[in-house]
Amino acid sequence: QVQLVESGGGVVQAGGSLRLSCAASGRIVIIHSMGWYRQSPSKERELVASLTRDGSTNYADSVKGRFTISRDNSKNLIYLQMNSLKREDTAVYFCNVDVTTLGSRGPYWGKGTLVTVSS
Repeated sequence: QVQLVESGGGVVQAGGSLRLSCAASGRIVIIHSMGWYRQSPSKERELVASLTRDGSTNYADSVKGRFTISRDNSKNLIYLQMNSLKREDTAVYFCNVDVTTLGSRGPYWGKGTLVTVSS
């Protein structure tokens, strides 16, 4: 099985920055894609940023120019650098990976980390 653990959430003032981390563990053979999603009580879960195996990235229009997704291959860590945070960025952020393991393939989700942007 694959386990994902997010960290780095917290309370930050508008205009500030946070970096979220996602630690992946398990017998991963191939990483097909990875991404960060978020969900607030007033919105459906949405894709914030994704990174595919060919290196291409996609970002929600609302975060372009402010957020950056990256990966540390040697440590199996996925990052989301968030700059110029706004109140509307407040949400629970979830790490997601699509991987092939020795026994299966499928998407895996972390439990989420809460980001609260204050005035």
